[in-house]
Amino acid sequence: MSTSTQIFLTCGTPESHSFSAGIPVGEALRQFSALNDAIIACLVNNELVSLTYPLETDATLVPVKLASPEGARVYRRSLCYLLAMAVQQVFPARGLSISHSLGEAYYYEFADNAPVHENDLNQISNRMQELVAARRPIHHRVMAYEQAREHFREAGMSETSQLLEHHNVAKIAVYQCGQYCDLSHGPVAPSTELLGVFELMRYGPGFLLMFPSETDPACTAPFEDNPLLFSVYQEHKNWGKILGVHSAGRLNARVREGTIREFIRVAEALHNKRIDAIAEGIAADPSQPRIVLIAGPSSSGKTTFTKRLAIQLQVYGLEPIIAAIDDFFVPRELTPLDEHGNYNFEDLGAVDVALLNKTLLDLIEASPVELPSFDFKTGTRKMRSPGPAPGPNAVILMEGMHALNPALIPDVPQTRCYRVYVSALTQLNLDDHNRIPTTDNRLIRRMVRDAKYRNADALTTLRMWPQVRSGENRNIFPYQKDADVAFNSALDYELGVMAGEALQLLRSVKPSNEVYHEAIRLISFLDNFSTIPAKFVPHTSILREFIGDSAFKY
Repeated sequence: MSTSTQIFLTCGTPESHSFSAGIPVGEALRQFSALNDAIIACLVNNELVSLTYPLETDATLVPVKLASPEGARVYRRSLCYLLAMAVQQVFPARGLSISHSLGEAYYYEFADNAPVHENDLNQISNRMQELVAARRPIHHRVMAYEQAREHFREAGMSETSQLLEHHNVAKIAVYQCGQYCDLSHGPVAPSTELLGVFELMRYGPGFLLMFPSETDPACTAPFEDNPLLFSVYQEHKNWGKILGVHSAGRLNARVREGTIREFIRVAEALHNKRIDAIAEGIAADPSQPRIVLIAGPSSSGKTTFTKRLAIQLQVYGLEPIIAAIDDFFVPRELTPLDEHGNYNFEDLGAVDVALLNKTLLDLIEASPVELPSFDFKTGTRKMRSPGPAPGPNAVILMEGMHALNPALIPDVPQTRCYRVYVSALTQLNLDDHNRIPTTDNRLIRRMVRDAKYRNADALTTLRMWPQVRSGENRNIFPYQKDADVAFNSALDYELGVMAGEALQLLRSVKPSNEVYHEAIRLISFLDNFSTIPAKFVPHTSILREFIGDSAFKY
């Protein structure tokens, strides 16, 4: 039991040691001989904190390495902080706006929309390197609410100032380095000296901040261009600018002003427009019947998209036939196992590729076929009665994880195939310098859906999410660039709808749980959004796939 001035800490072994209350995490790790250049943060009783965090209670310390998912996130957030500081010092009148990720990089534009020149990037990069060499400490501190609002207004950080309109806490957490100050959205590195690995590269009308992968923090990851996804992001971003909603603060303002229902209608209309454009492109192709292959990561809304696309194809006189790749799973006893001896349903070997190819070829030849139906409870496959032979206007819609993998359909003529990639590519930022990861958007969708339909609590979803992400990295993302078209399933109002339910689920995760740091991070993130009533969401919306009461059956 600790006294008012002494706390007991453990690190690496069960043995505890006494320290003075208020000791910074980094100093405690140093005394445990657990601090080196590979450590960027720390888990304190399963809460992720910076190395400057003062310890006030007994705790177990787990150093966080750069070469880890948590460490990589801290490094990227810190690098964004360093970039924003350098831009403010080199181009104080221009302002900086973070946009979206593109591989192992973040895309930025100047707030004045002026073109980016190579000399601009050289000046910024040089200043960043100077700040790294200067080993400037980055301090965590708090500001009074009104003081913080005034500071960010005067600094030209309008989105950050507006975000604070949603909060009513007396103290605002910030990080300060010299004269530069920015809002705290999570731990950052304790010093600029740890942030020397980065590159700046011109791209489109803006530029990329390139950073290391989590597996190799010593060098920046090679850039892999994806013009299709970039164009989708830009289209959505431009739309957000036109409507004046490109940050959480501006979305919250819509809620306060009572104009959120109008915004929701326009957001849904944009989805309708994009789905219709995809349907029109399919209908315009003379090689019928077409096979439309639809893939996307977890909780991207593939199922609802497929159902809505089927309706839109009928508008063009086509006859959609919907088939799910999951219904072609092999019997449970034939399912491959992962390295832990568990069934690996994400492996292509879990799919009866031969049956799937035969079925598609039969459909192309307009032969009546028996479509399978997989029972996940029993692990067995049943065959439905043959339907009528496909007509000349038939279009086969096949949705599933492996839909873009060419190894799925080796026997099917590629000229018959049209590939669609679906993902929730949000264009919203939290504020001027802090983005909303699309991964978090999908994780929150999945958490709400799992609780509603799969009897899984937030703890279960958070624990399995790394495995889900690993499967996506192996089976989906390598093929996204091969899609003929991409559909952005993000709805810029959705986090306001999801926040209430997701926050309740996340607060059930306790500090003793190993994923507590993720729960706390997501709670802090969702607290930035005003609540939007679910009754405002149309029953045909993709969002209904996750919150329930959809017009579609699943």
